[in-house]
Amino acid sequence: MAAKLTERENYLMMLDGKEPEWVPIYSFGPMPGETRPCTSAIFTPPFIGEFRMKGGGKDVWGVNYVGSDSTGKAILPEPGNFILDDVEKWHDVIKAPSLEGIDWEKVVKDGMDGLYKMGYNREDSALSYNMHAGYFQDFVAFMGFENGLCALYEEPEEVKALMDYICDWYTEVEEHILDILKPDCIDLMDDVSTWRAPFISEQMYHDIFLPCHDREAKLARDRGMRITMHCCGEASEFIDDWLSIGVSGWDPAQLSNDIDAIQAKYGNKLAIMGAWDARGRLIEPDVTDEEIRQSVRDTMDRYAKGGGFAWCGGYLGAVGDQEVIRKNKVLFEEVYRYGDAFYGNGPEVHKVVGTYGKA
Repeated sequence: MAAKLTERENYLMMLDGKEPEWVPIYSFGPMPGETRPCTSAIFTPPFIGEFRMKGGGKDVWGVNYVGSDSTGKAILPEPGNFILDDVEKWHDVIKAPSLEGIDWEKVVKDGMDGLYKMGYNREDSALSYNMHAGYFQDFVAFMGFENGLCALYEEPEEVKALMDYICDWYTEVEEHILDILKPDCIDLMDDVSTWRAPFISEQMYHDIFLPCHDREAKLARDRGMRITMHCCGEASEFIDDWLSIGVSGWDPAQLSNDIDAIQAKYGNKLAIMGAWDARGRLIEPDVTDEEIRQSVRDTMDRYAKGGGFAWCGGYLGAVGDQEVIRKNKVLFEEVYRYGDAFYGNGPEVHKVVGTYGKA
């Protein structure tokens, strides 16, 4: 029996607070071991995201990012090479690139051509728009964590002015692109937390960073697009703020948060896209395939009832690490098998359209 819905339709149903026909699988890009199209592909304007696709280099603000195969191509600001040492001098250092003369139709075409080359099929997978890793993340990339956190407490008005400045530029780009691209969602991002606690207070987030997220989110709300938030770590303090700007899905919603309490409070108003972490027994060298599979069943049984849940998680490691690939194969086989049948409406044989997400 063929799928009644596409991956796209099933995923958007979940974001709309409805029970989907099977458990959607959300990821930030193809995971080693995945064998189906992603539920959602992320579009980033090439002139903004090119440095990430290359595995490093300077971003639009001049921050140099570095990465390696050992980190699975994940990149971070080059240690010790920050571009701003005094937040009061940001006007002299942070310069928004000119947008004059940009052919926005071509920007969209070039970005979509890149996704199509990866096998993306727009009918089967949702399309999300994202430009950057977040305002807090941009700020600490400019200054480093130590100087950045000090500046937040010592000169909050200067930080806010800087965030407003870069937000002006990001939203101008967004306004040019959204009506051409017509994505299903806008993906907001900001890793404002560690595993056990936020880097900043709830009030500081509300006063300095939320207004920037809200300006981007308003462009989505005005166009009837869904809004999701990526935030790692223990971040439950910020959920009310996210909901206030229209967020309906949170990834990766890690287990350092009390997911049971969050679901009890918010129900399907906030889809949990995660609640599985490769930690503890799951990363022991002698973990068995059955233990990996059981972790999938336990996660879905606990968090997926009634909808409001998407699988988001997998093993990460060095590029080409065969054990990571093997474990992910075991993991996703069970995610597909158990998730397809979870609500009783999933397909017996899941039709694959395109190759986006294949290992």
